[in-house]
Amino acid sequence: MSCVERTVLPKFYLEEVNFHVYQAMCRAKSKAVFTSVPRVMVEGFLKEYLKVDQVVGTELQTLGNYYTGLLSSSGLLVKYRSIKEYFADERPDFCIGNSTYFDQFFMSFCKEAYVVDLQEDDKTCNVAATSKIMPRDNYPKPLIFHDGRLAFLPTPSATFCMFLWLPFGILLAIFRLFVGIYLPFKLSILLGQSSGIRLRIKGSRSTLNIPCPTNVMSPRRQKGVLYVCTHRTLLDPVMLGVCLRKPLTAVTYSLSKTSEIIAPIKTVRLTRDRKIDGETMEKLLGEGDLVVCPEGTTCREPYLLRFSSLFAELADEIVPVALDTKVTMFYGTTASGLKCLDPIFFLMNPRPIYYLHVLEKVPKEMTCAGGRSCFEVANHLQRQLAHALGFECTALTRKDKYLMLAGNEGRVGP
Repeated sequence: MSCVERTVLPKFYLEEVNFHVYQAMCRAKSKAVFTSVPRVMVEGFLKEYLKVDQVVGTELQTLGNYYTGLLSSSGLLVKYRSIKEYFADERPDFCIGNSTYFDQFFMSFCKEAYVVDLQEDDKTCNVAATSKIMPRDNYPKPLIFHDGRLAFLPTPSATFCMFLWLPFGILLAIFRLFVGIYLPFKLSILLGQSSGIRLRIKGSRSTLNIPCPTNVMSPRRQKGVLYVCTHRTLLDPVMLGVCLRKPLTAVTYSLSKTSEIIAPIKTVRLTRDRKIDGETMEKLLGEGDLVVCPEGTTCREPYLLRFSSLFAELADEIVPVALDTKVTMFYGTTASGLKCLDPIFFLMNPRPIYYLHVLEKVPKEMTCAGGRSCFEVANHLQRQLAHALGFECTALTRKDKYLMLAGNEGRVGP
């Protein structure tokens, strides 16, 4: 429960925070929240993001280390009674509530009261805050990592529609997997798009058809093209190969055995040993084109994690590829769930969208061959790809993500 409260719910709460209410709360020196929502579901968010000092909410019944799903013996929180018990004879300076009868009853205890009426929209003078949602730029702290499979706010009606779609979604995901694994590129693109998958490809003809180097006089061994991609789902290398219509090899840091088996392209697992991984990638580049995601893990939000610099030491031909996805029902990534189901969940979306922008090949003077350090090359590509997508660069790593969301370093066993 604490994992869900810390990694899943903050996304939904932040997307529903009323900006005016937040501004009013920021002016208060001491803040207490009284809610009928179970305290365990909101306390972490309120204290970490909104800097609330005390949270009083409905308590749930526990049985050992488990929640039964029932209310405790105290029952549903009664706000008026709770606020009187909390403040005793002292009345709070001001309070914020909604326009329901029960909230108006408890607000009468405060010196000054402000009503948030989500049905009205600034029509009455006593409305302190309208239904305007807080913009992402004004979040108290950036929302970079979050977990959970649902990409929509799970209201009762939306959840009911999701369960209605689930049987069709599973069959649709199986069909899309079959198309991607067993059919040639041209046919898989046609059938995939007819099933609802949308590909948005951007790039000049020269970038979409980059030939391998053929300079036979070069003293170095001929190498393939290294495609450096942002990482949104496990399907990134597959989608790139489909769009380029040529076979690619992808290197991965941690991939489930099931994902390796069903992958329609060759995948090679790295060991996290810099010397061994460098030799492996050098060998693969000598055999053909290679795809690498230097972030080492996926990120759902508009941020790029720190790029590993290993790729910059190995490649002669580097082509940056900016990838992004848009889903409406399920996320195709997870930190604490079953990774083998990631492609299934992504393909279960009714109309998932993949954006691919193949940028111009990195000029020689911006590579290690041109005198740049591998760290300069990695940081330059991170900034270039972030600019292409409109994302922000961070110094966070794979380890940071998994320690926050799953309490481990994100290693998947062989």
